[in-house]
Amino acid sequence: MWKVTIKAAPPYDFDRVLERLSLDPLNKVDVHKRTVLVPLYSEKEEPFVAAVKAIGSKENPVFEISGEQDEQKERAIHELTRIFQWKNSLKTIQDHFLQTNLAPLFQEHEGTPLVLDFHPYACLMKCIIHQQLNLSFAYQLTTAFVQTFGFQVDNVWFYPKPETVSKLNYEDLRALKFSMRKAEYVIDTSRLIAEGALPIQAFHEWSDDDIMKKLVQVRGIGPWTVQNFLLFGLGRPNLFPAADIGLQNAIKHYFQLEKKPTKEEMENYSREWAPYLSYAAFYLWRSIEKRRGEAK
Repeated sequence: MWKVTIKAAPPYDFDRVLERLSLDPLNKVDVHKRTVLVPLYSEKEEPFVAAVKAIGSKENPVFEISGEQDEQKERAIHELTRIFQWKNSLKTIQDHFLQTNLAPLFQEHEGTPLVLDFHPYACLMKCIIHQQLNLSFAYQLTTAFVQTFGFQVDNVWFYPKPETVSKLNYEDLRALKFSMRKAEYVIDTSRLIAEGALPIQAFHEWSDDDIMKKLVQVRGIGPWTVQNFLLFGLGRPNLFPAADIGLQNAIKHYFQLEKKPTKEEMENYSREWAPYLSYAAFYLWRSIEKRRGEAK
């Protein structure tokens, strides 16, 4: 058993992180204990679980991370720092947006980091599954996919590996209420990854443009999916999925528009948000997620 303490630069609001992570039923989150159990892989691709517990505050963010095997410690520290973006300065981003038309939104959500999905492959699968679906059904499909073909370690769910999904038949996913096209997209993409034709593990070294060019060649993957993958899979800071309906609705609500904004209007609103367009998109999404939660 190992345990270490890590500090992040303030402001960093881990309670908002847990609130968002708890939207996904696959995540093992305890909001009251301020903990999340994270599924990780060693460098030898062996699965293990690390625990993250907040023991500080937004103004003094401190985290206790722990795990079972000592040889997993360095890998866990590296991966958790990447996932939770502990090295990124949110103050720089906050100061930027306080000079823009999103200042009130960034004041309300101060210190909310752009936390990544736990694995690039899991992120890409989730992006494909979530295409053109309402959030509730998207989570339902994703949960069924993972709990049917994935596996658990210490009661924490891991997405199935691409090698596993590549061997499925389309009807295996149809039985989970996947459309035929979505079943094809998930399995065919997984086959490309398993065969090495789609090297997503190396994408962290690629530019946004190169990743876009590579992924849009894959049937079933369009710009929206790639942008979300870049944002939540790789943490790229300057992505703005203008075709996203949720983002359009968030802008409509925030700027009190009578109808959803056009592409040109979105470009006009977002012009002053660069080079942190990803954070603008994320905070706008958070604004409607919060309203959706309050409605429940």
